[in-house]
Amino acid sequence: MGKLKKANFWVRRRSHLPIIIIGSIVVLLLYFNEETSMALNMKYEKEINQLREEIKSNRDSAEYYRIHRIAIESGKADLEYMAREQFRMQRPTEDVFIITNPAD
Repeated sequence: MGKLKKANFWVRRRSHLPIIIIGSIVVLLLYFNEETSMALNMKYEKEINQLREEIKSNRDSAEYYRIHRIAIESGKADLEYMAREQFRMQRPTEDVFIITNPAD
């Protein structure tokens, strides 16, 4: 009985010990629990960042095509210019130069 009283007295004097144990259990549960694990959260954060990059590139692409659509709707000269540029066509009085990278 004496050892039990000493142990009980020791635990009461060090009241922070149960708090540390409970806190450690909570941290371990948060880290290893499947639904709220930190590894899963980091994976989701990485996926969110990739999706944000994809949204940004799609917005840039949409802006590019919007500008071209407006140019086509604005007049015949712009439409002709874009068609000749895209299909590498030329007028009889023009010279066309195609510039490529040497690495290609």
